[in-house]
Amino acid sequence: MIVSDRSTSNPSSGPPTPRPGSRTSRCRQRVATLLACEGGRIGDITVGDCVELVDTQRRVHARGGQKKVDFYLRLRAMGIFPEDAPATIRAFGLALGQLSIEELVDRYQIRCQPVRDVIVDYLRERQPSLDFASLDAISRTLAGLFWARIEALAPGIGSLRLPPAVARAWKDDLKVKKRNVVGPDGKSVEVTSPRLNAKDELMRVRAFYLDIAQWAAEEPARWGPWAVPCPISDDEIRKAKERKRRKARMDQRTRERLPVLPILVSTTDRRRREAAGLLQAAGDTEPGELIPGTGGALRRAIAPKAAGHLTWAEETSSGRRRNLSYEEEEAFWAFAAIEVLRLTGVRNEELLELTHHSITQYRLPATGEVVPLLQIAPSKTDTERLLLVSPELADVLSAIISRLRGPGGMVPLVAAYDVREKVWNPPMPLLFQRGIGSEHRAFTPTAIRKLLINALAATGLTNAEGEALSFSPHDFRRIFVTDAIMNGLPPAHCPGHLRSQEHRHHDRIQGGLPCRDDRGPPGVHRPPTGLPSRRGVPDPDRGGVGRLPRPLREAEGVHRHLRTRLRTPLHP
Repeated sequence: MIVSDRSTSNPSSGPPTPRPGSRTSRCRQRVATLLACEGGRIGDITVGDCVELVDTQRRVHARGGQKKVDFYLRLRAMGIFPEDAPATIRAFGLALGQLSIEELVDRYQIRCQPVRDVIVDYLRERQPSLDFASLDAISRTLAGLFWARIEALAPGIGSLRLPPAVARAWKDDLKVKKRNVVGPDGKSVEVTSPRLNAKDELMRVRAFYLDIAQWAAEEPARWGPWAVPCPISDDEIRKAKERKRRKARMDQRTRERLPVLPILVSTTDRRRREAAGLLQAAGDTEPGELIPGTGGALRRAIAPKAAGHLTWAEETSSGRRRNLSYEEEEAFWAFAAIEVLRLTGVRNEELLELTHHSITQYRLPATGEVVPLLQIAPSKTDTERLLLVSPELADVLSAIISRLRGPGGMVPLVAAYDVREKVWNPPMPLLFQRGIGSEHRAFTPTAIRKLLINALAATGLTNAEGEALSFSPHDFRRIFVTDAIMNGLPPAHCPGHLRSQEHRHHDRIQGGLPCRDDRGPPGVHRPPTGLPSRRGVPDPDRGGVGRLPRPLREAEGVHRHLRTRLRTPLHP
């Protein structure tokens, strides 16, 4: 009763009685629990109280999902917490944040304390020049794949000077990966497979030895006792053959996926339209009635305990229930992700960092024509880029923004967790977000991969071995660059580091694939014309944006000149 009185703006009339088991009822139960345990009033509840309650719920209740944490969002919306309180209580959950160097190394329980300490000191020396993802990878190599396995092969070893037999055994062990899988009989079976990046791991260990040897000349008292000969020779880390094999694998993936990309695109678009039409038809149907257009196969389900914003249907033949709202949402975001990936060639990380403010415009000085641009935040190459927005891409971005806009016309701000850097980014109007419960959450790399898997399952596409064809987000990037070069785009305009790789091998990829209009690429790639400050900007003589070629061109060298001329992003 205390919660009900305080949660209403009109005490005389009283709030409507929430349905038992509803999200509002559960929120009030959570707040009432806090007041009963901690005492005081609603305004006295702290963030720590909410965290303690959620931790207790995780230990006691195995299920509950979003309903466990909705109360925090409502309390925060009431202005009870300080302004610097996290936007979501998930910031205190399983996302532990960045570990310290000691914690990174101690994950592998190294028994030799002096070697453990020198690895910690080495990582601390390199920390200022590394991001957390790189620091995490190096610590995993040195502490896990290197020294923890050395101690398993030679118990009691306490020096970086490895006996030749131990070094050989470790290198042989590094070449394979071992994992346990459950067989058909239900028993655990150890399976081994080649480690494709074994030489990358050897290079990190070799750098560890060589760095210590170099530092020993500058600080002999600190590093001198650990300066020993490196057990890895220069010949063992040569990667010419591995690069060729990796390039061959990527080329083969592109050959298999480029011809079937139109099938994936058309199937995804049809799936989105059918899901939207089915949801609309079900919404116009009374519960218990057959849904028109389904041939009597589906009826609107009677779901008194379901959330009010979800629409459920029931198959008349089997009685299986389907969440039509979820199916429509999944179909739309699969369509949006595939379209943006194939029309821009951006990386998965860059896709998830697109915001409403990434959409900007540039007015051509000569004609006054407004050219839409998409700003790509720096990622792997730490370089900001501007991409020209094609009409197809503009339609997709418009559909995304229209779907996300709230009653006030603004895209909601969401706090996204960076899975590589292990930090929470500040709230931003991300384009790839969705509502879960009463909270908007950013898509994760895993969620994008699941969308692609489900979209491909609907196509029925298979590879040469008859297995289900798979697409990774980076496959769209390779296809984008290959398709652009095959249609005459100069290699200098290819995105990022792919420009030097793809133009060298695009002839190999092109073998057996027809070009657009059955024409091969021009024999000579002429450099772009015009003033240097306008490279990457459409020529005014080409006319409207609709006549531009489909491959989007990276505005290399343009963002420095355009930045002072960019107008307000395309949002109210």
